[in-house]
Amino acid sequence: MSPPIHLTQYGLMAERHWREFRPKLVRELEAKGTLMEALFEAQETTINEMEALTQELETGQKLTPQQAHDQAWEMIREKYILLPPEENLG
Repeated sequence: MSPPIHLTQYGLMAERHWREFRPKLVRELEAKGTLMEALFEAQETTINEMEALTQELETGQKLTPQQAHDQAWEMIREKYILLPPEENLG
């Protein structure tokens, strides 16, 4: 049995965004029973990439931790969390 999935702010943000802007994707994932796994994966990938990029920006560009975090979020958020809207929305 797999451990329970806990969504953080990133996973919850992804769910809200996907339900509004990617309803077809959400329906497909729900039909397959994999929505929570997909949200968890988006969350975990975002967290891992954010940590690596934040550190890189702090050391490479001499940014403060907050500046590095904010810049990393700007660069990564649309890869996994804030996906572009589906066609034919609206």
